[in-house]
Amino acid sequence: MVNMTKAIIFLWGIALLFCSIINVSRSLPAPGNDVKVIDVRKYYHKPTQEEIEYDDEYVPGSYHDAFAEAWDVACRKTTGPVKILVPKGKFLLPPIMFSGPCISAKPIVFEVEGTIIAPTNPSLYPNAEWITFADLDSLVLNGNGVFDGQGGVVDPETKASAWGVNDCKTNKNCVPPSSNLRFERVQNSIVTGITSLNSKWFHYHVFMCNNFTATDLHIIAPKDSPNTDGMHLSESTLVNVANTVIETGDDCISIGQGCTNVNIHNVICGPGHGISVGSLGKERTDKSVVGVTVTDCTFINTTNGARIKTWIGKGHGEAKNIIFDNLIMNNVKNPVVIDQSYGSKKKRAPSTSLWKISDTHFRRIRGTTTSSVAVSLQCSSKNPCEGVEVSDIDLTYVGPSKTVALTSSCANAMAKFGGKLTTGACQ
Repeated sequence: MVNMTKAIIFLWGIALLFCSIINVSRSLPAPGNDVKVIDVRKYYHKPTQEEIEYDDEYVPGSYHDAFAEAWDVACRKTTGPVKILVPKGKFLLPPIMFSGPCISAKPIVFEVEGTIIAPTNPSLYPNAEWITFADLDSLVLNGNGVFDGQGGVVDPETKASAWGVNDCKTNKNCVPPSSNLRFERVQNSIVTGITSLNSKWFHYHVFMCNNFTATDLHIIAPKDSPNTDGMHLSESTLVNVANTVIETGDDCISIGQGCTNVNIHNVICGPGHGISVGSLGKERTDKSVVGVTVTDCTFINTTNGARIKTWIGKGHGEAKNIIFDNLIMNNVKNPVVIDQSYGSKKKRAPSTSLWKISDTHFRRIRGTTTSSVAVSLQCSSKNPCEGVEVSDIDLTYVGPSKTVALTSSCANAMAKFGGKLTTGACQ
C-alpha cells in the first residue's frame, strides 16, 4: 500500500509538470493586431554631452533607459495584451529591475531575439544581480536570444574578469558577483527558449516564486567557471524545469532552502557538479525542502550526479520526499551522493548535522562512473537518514585503473537496497 501511494505521488508530479507547461503555453497571447508590440529600439536616443556629464552612472552605448522606458509603457501604461520585443542585434544593458505590479493584460510577454550584454566593470553592480524580474504575476520570457554575462571577459578599467577575482570559495565575507537573471516574488511564469551565457555568478536565481516553469533553455559556461550554477532555487514552490541543456562550472541545478514541489525532467547536465538538493543548513534560518522529483536526466562528465548535501551547522531542518529516477550517467565521478558533512574542511568528516533526510529514493540509475565508490550515503550520526531506497543501479567503472569492483559506502544511512546492483549494497 505504501509503495502504491508513492507511485501515485510520483505520477502526479510528472502530470503536474506537463500540465503546468501546457497551461502556461496556452496563456501566451495569440499573434494579431490586438497585441501591442513595444520595440526597445524605439526608446533609445543618443545622449547629449550635457546628459553624459550630468549622469554619474553613464555607460557608453547603454540601452538602460530604453529598456526601462519600454517596460514602463508596457507594464504601467498599457491595459491590453502587450509584448516587449528585443529584436536581433546587440544591446549593452547595465543592471536593471523590471518590477510590478502591472496593469497590462496577463501575461506580460518579454521576447528576446537579440543578445543582451552585461557590462564588465564590477562598480556598476550595486548588488549581486544583473537583470531582475520582481513582484509580477503572469510573466512570459521567451525567444531565441542570449543573455551574455561576460563573466570571463577582462574589464579594461580593473584589468580583471569577474571569474578571476571571485574568491567566494575561500573568503566567507566575499561580495558575490551578479547573477544573469533573478526572479523574485514572481507568480505564474514561464521562461522558454532563452540562452544564458557566461554568467558572473548563478545563471538563474529563482527566489520566493510560485508556479515557475522553465523549458527549452540553454545554459553555458566553462567547467572551471566559479559558482556559475545553472539554476539556483530558494523559498520557491511548484517549480518545473524541463527539456534543458546545462553546461556550467557548478551545480546544473541547486534546490536550496525552503523549496517545495520541484519537478525536473529531461535535463542534460554537463560539465558541472550535477543536480543537487542543497546545500542546506549553512544558516540557522534555512527552511526545509519537501517534494523534489528528478526524472529522465542525463549527466555527462560531471563531478556528481544525484546529490543531497547539508552542512554541519547549527540549524535544524528536513529534506524529504525526494526522488531521483531513470538517470543516465556518462563518466560521472560520484553518481549517487548524500553528503551531510558538506563544507567540512576535513575530507569525509563524520557528520553531526542536525538536518534530517528521509523518504528519499535513488532508482534506475545506469551508465558509467570514474570512481570505485559509485554510491556514497554519508548521513548524520545525530540525525540518521530514514526511508532511503537505492534500487536498480547499473553502473560500469571507466576510471584510470584497469580492474576495479564498484562499491557502495554508507554511514548512518539505514538504506534499503534492491533490484540490480552492480555497485553492491551497504552491509
